[in-house]
Amino acid sequence: MILITGATGTIGGHVTRLLTGRGEPVRVLVRDPARAPAGAGVVRADYADPRSLAAAFDGVTAAFLATAFGPALPAHDLALVEAARAAGVKKVVKLSTISVAATGGADPGAWHRPGERAVAAGGLAWTLLRPAGFASNSLAWAEAVRTGAPIPNFTGGGTHPVVDPRDVAAVAVAALTSPGHEGRSHDLTGPAMVSVPDQVATLARLLGRPLETVDVPAAAARDQMVAAGADPVLADLAASGWAMLRDGGSPGVTDTVPRILGRPAATYATWAADHLTAFTGN
Repeated sequence: MILITGATGTIGGHVTRLLTGRGEPVRVLVRDPARAPAGAGVVRADYADPRSLAAAFDGVTAAFLATAFGPALPAHDLALVEAARAAGVKKVVKLSTISVAATGGADPGAWHRPGERAVAAGGLAWTLLRPAGFASNSLAWAEAVRTGAPIPNFTGGGTHPVVDPRDVAAVAVAALTSPGHEGRSHDLTGPAMVSVPDQVATLARLLGRPLETVDVPAAAARDQMVAAGADPVLADLAASGWAMLRDGGSPGVTDTVPRILGRPAATYATWAADHLTAFTGN
């Protein structure tokens, strides 16, 4: 039995669909069963309730750990690792971030480090997945694209090896179901460094109409997040990440995805073409 946490999220949802499509026995841990993906067993649990976590992990042999980004992430990771260890789970695959290597200022990877350390020290076979920024993050521009408004650019000309979430999920499935990934950290990227203007130009080409960007300083974007109700700590981390990308601090392209999957990593253009209706409303 493979347990999937974060199954209603971008990566967890893809992982669940890939595993159920292969006929693997899958159980998803959710707070709201009505939102659970189809095709998997469902267990309702809360990261803050050890008893519910013990029930969720009962009989599980491998687990995919994905927790929502925010101040509670370290505590949730630690609770999941402890539940997995107590239940005798053999293998865990944790979704982390490539920015765990970032240093200085507000640290975009800081919330993942306690969970990474707990996974490595938990006496389990473990794999860490450290993806770059998701191509799907550009869905935040969908309304601006549909209405013809300028697309806000918080990172200037800075480039990043944007990765297709489907590739991250495929690597997760490989790590959950095949040997050779134990005790390893996989840095997952797309095949090229791309900037926000590069991505917008790709969307414009696919849509057949011009699109514009407008530069927004990271500090101003941070203030907009707080004004809209975001946690100031989360806003600080987001602004730090944007500034890092703007200043050329992004990690480079890796060959991990093609090496594990035996095919090229998907380009941003491929992801955008497959999700173009999100930007048209049709």
